[in-house]
Amino acid sequence: MDASVLPALLLQFTATVVLAFVLGLELHGYRRAQDEGIGFGTTRTLTLAGVAGFVLWRLDGSAPRMLYLVGLAALALWLAVDLARRAAAPVVPHGDGGALLPAMIALLAYALGPLVMTQPGWLTAAAVVVGLLMLGEKPLIRRVSDAFPSAEGVTLAKFLILAGLVLPLMPAAPVPGLPGITYAKVWMAVVAISAISYAGYLAHRYLFPQAGTLLTGLLGGLYSSTAATVVLARQARTDAGMAAQAPVATLLATAMMYVRLWSLIALLGHTAAALRLALPFGLLLAGTLALAAWLGRHGRDRSAAGAPAHPDPRNPLDLPVAFLFAALFVVFAVVTRYVTADYGAAGLHVLSFAVGLTDIDPFVLSLLAGHFRVGEAAIVGAVLIASGSNNLLKALYALALSRRRTMLPAAVWLGLTLLLSLAWAWRLT
Repeated sequence: MDASVLPALLLQFTATVVLAFVLGLELHGYRRAQDEGIGFGTTRTLTLAGVAGFVLWRLDGSAPRMLYLVGLAALALWLAVDLARRAAAPVVPHGDGGALLPAMIALLAYALGPLVMTQPGWLTAAAVVVGLLMLGEKPLIRRVSDAFPSAEGVTLAKFLILAGLVLPLMPAAPVPGLPGITYAKVWMAVVAISAISYAGYLAHRYLFPQAGTLLTGLLGGLYSSTAATVVLARQARTDAGMAAQAPVATLLATAMMYVRLWSLIALLGHTAAALRLALPFGLLLAGTLALAAWLGRHGRDRSAAGAPAHPDPRNPLDLPVAFLFAALFVVFAVVTRYVTADYGAAGLHVLSFAVGLTDIDPFVLSLLAGHFRVGEAAIVGAVLIASGSNNLLKALYALALSRRRTMLPAAVWLGLTLLLSLAWAWRLT
């Protein structure tokens, strides 16, 4: 063997021994904390398992590595016998509910040698860290497991399907009839808005489950400012304590709409549009926050400042909703293509006003993703008009559903944002 190989090989062997020893120490501490007997998997046993895995992998030299596989089979048989012996014991040891955990740690220790020799260092470190966390954070993991509804596991799986499974399969070919929009662009928009909506949903449901009315507006605006406005207006109608805070929360939800839209536009790579929208969105955001602060100060004495709102956060990751978003993205792109071809910028602005009375996110993203027969100024103006039109819809919801005069200042401002957006769009043309 070449002597130049020895230092690197010795370092890899030392790393394997140290990591297996650390796993053994943590497993020993875990068993002591659970008041269990030592059983299989002492510190020495895990260290030797790591050494055996390293040596057998090194001796094999190439696939199919039968020596290593025979060693793995022997270790698996040993672990199975130990589990069977524990199961046959007349008295189950105290805290033995995690009987499989030592076996999994032993398999991890055996795999450390190949990991160290063939994989990047970060992967080996990550595998060991996960093993140590599973051993050392049992109380925390149990609390999280008890508090985690099974439905949320399905929700997470849906997000992983959207982002990790479907997105890589989307071809880069353009959608028929839409040369500027590819299937991958459509689904990337779905993933981007789902990620932001999902973050707001998780924050609302788990980080701040008893959020006050104002925080409800902020978090609700992350996944749907329109839905948050509807919820707040309905509760203001039936709860006098919320009536003074609901207008402020409604304005905060709209402020978050501007933040969400601008972030989506920037994250999806539309830098020029994001730069041109920074000033008008920034001014509208500042005006909305300023009015919210003024109403908050003047309504403090009449409100129950800590009165919590309890809207049920809408799960933004229902797969039918994702498919509907993708379909709307394409539909709006087709409609926009024909409108801009026949009617130009004026037709686009009329369309954006009408779309603002529905769901503006797929329209805005499809508008920015396509290459239509209008200039960038007309497209930016359409985004402004759609957001302003959507604010008009929220103003109508706020007044009609709350039936309270306290909601009037917020509704007036939301209507005024439409006029300001129209004026800015006209200035761009």
